[in-house]
Amino acid sequence: MRTINLVVNGRTCTTDANPQTSLLTVLRENFDLIGTKYGCGEGQCGACTVLIDGRAQRSCVTRAETVTQKQITTIEGLANDEHLHPVQEAFLAEGAMQCGYCTPGMIMSAVALLNRNHHPTQNEIVDFMDGNICRCGAYSRIISAVQKAATMLAESEVRKGAK
Repeated sequence: MRTINLVVNGRTCTTDANPQTSLLTVLRENFDLIGTKYGCGEGQCGACTVLIDGRAQRSCVTRAETVTQKQITTIEGLANDEHLHPVQEAFLAEGAMQCGYCTPGMIMSAVALLNRNHHPTQNEIVDFMDGNICRCGAYSRIISAVQKAATMLAESEVRKGAK
């Protein structure tokens, strides 16, 4: 066991864990952040996606000890006080989920995309989200939600600039 210090959702968190333990395991079992889901365990389905320094990363294949100096954001850390992140709002508005299991990973990937590309085309959304699997097949609604979130974020920036 080794003491691991992580910055998760803006807070410093400390735990004892095996150095080989995945970030997903530490988040779920040590910090009770269960929004991040275990899917395939091989980094292929995207259910475990979190943001590490703003970039989408699969937490099931990331050893916790390798991200000790980085900012980790989980689905629980997206909302601001009682206000959902625009991507979360857009997923709700577009009904971009069915069973909801893939939704946290989809949302985290969409946030990472919109952090890098404020106005993605449909093809850019599809390409970026390609590694996230939705077994229910809600892809068209997911794409619509990402497009809606991009519009919401752009409108929010315009309002901020008008102040």
